[in-house]
Amino acid sequence: MHKSRLLKAAALGSAVVLLAACGGSTDSGDSGTTPGGSAYAGPVGEGEGTLNVLAWPGYAEDGSTDPAIDWVTPFEEETGCQVNVKVFATSNEAFTLFQSGQYDVVSASGDASLRLVYGDLVQPVDTSLVPNYADILPDLKDKAWNTVDGVNYGIPHGRGANLLLYPTKQYPTAPDSWADMWEADSPIKGKVVPYNDAIYIADAAVYLMATQPDLGITNPYALDQTQFDAAIALLEQQKPLVAYYWGDLVKQGQDLATGTTAQSQGWQLTANLTNAETADAVGTVKPKEGTTGWSDTWMVKKDTASINCAYKWLDHLASPEVQAEIAEYFGEAPANAKACALTVNTNHCTEFHAEETGYWDDVWYWTTPTEKCLDGRTDVTCVTYDEWVKAWSTLTSA
Repeated sequence: MHKSRLLKAAALGSAVVLLAACGGSTDSGDSGTTPGGSAYAGPVGEGEGTLNVLAWPGYAEDGSTDPAIDWVTPFEEETGCQVNVKVFATSNEAFTLFQSGQYDVVSASGDASLRLVYGDLVQPVDTSLVPNYADILPDLKDKAWNTVDGVNYGIPHGRGANLLLYPTKQYPTAPDSWADMWEADSPIKGKVVPYNDAIYIADAAVYLMATQPDLGITNPYALDQTQFDAAIALLEQQKPLVAYYWGDLVKQGQDLATGTTAQSQGWQLTANLTNAETADAVGTVKPKEGTTGWSDTWMVKKDTASINCAYKWLDHLASPEVQAEIAEYFGEAPANAKACALTVNTNHCTEFHAEETGYWDDVWYWTTPTEKCLDGRTDVTCVTYDEWVKAWSTLTSA
């Protein structure tokens, strides 16, 4: 990614995460049953004239941020659908805004998508009406955060892994484990920087999956009360090691580069940004225990009056040309396999492991924890996202 685009993406990421750190409790919307309804029967016809889009910053650019970054205007010119964009800063904000009924489509992260489905706010999507869906990477299709009981509720957008970031001067050989971020006898006490959001509880669960298999955790977003309590206990054990919980990826990268901090959980984008300023200052690795990650989904309002515009938008955002633009601008791996040949930086997809299927095998994408256990268990109930938020607030405010 070009340095200028990195800087813009970093500014977006910092703003988003700083607000995300302040997120409060929200109704998970999980009724425990799959909502009814069926996908639009099609075929996709003429656009209705307008489309109200709710999106993460950087996902629906119309040239107002940077005249050179614009995939909304070509869509409007081609379809006649005038796009009105509202950006949001957190998944909680997106869920609340979407409940207003003002928006036709939303780019939902995995920690919001199931809330939208179980809240009966979005409709199933007929992927046959989205021609570019055929080129979406198979390992992003039919997943727990975009599909319920075999029914697709959206079109995959892109993905990323949460990595172990470290200062290369301090680690001539890259660390291969999360251990120093979690264990009480860590040699980097006071220099650990975790992510500041309730979904980070899943990172504790990932580490427990590898180190305490007797707990029986098979999905870090499906925790019964005993498993959840163990994850919180691990977070409490980590707290004396913590310098701060990061909410600004620019500061996060700078502190690692100077050695002020020693290890952090974060994004490849942070290392790329920092290394554009100071070459090879921050390294990244996916530890042997595995990690969490994220994959976003474009979803459609249940009773939208702009259904044709919505489907045209889904296909436009899934196209290889637009996927390449967004992935490079925002800093992520595209979902469309054909996008990698179109990025300006010919190494973009290599840097973000877009086509390395095996790389993602132990990446657990953010998913909304629900009472109905996502690992398939029916003999217990699992701790809901509401309870995750409450426990995180208690942990970080103490």
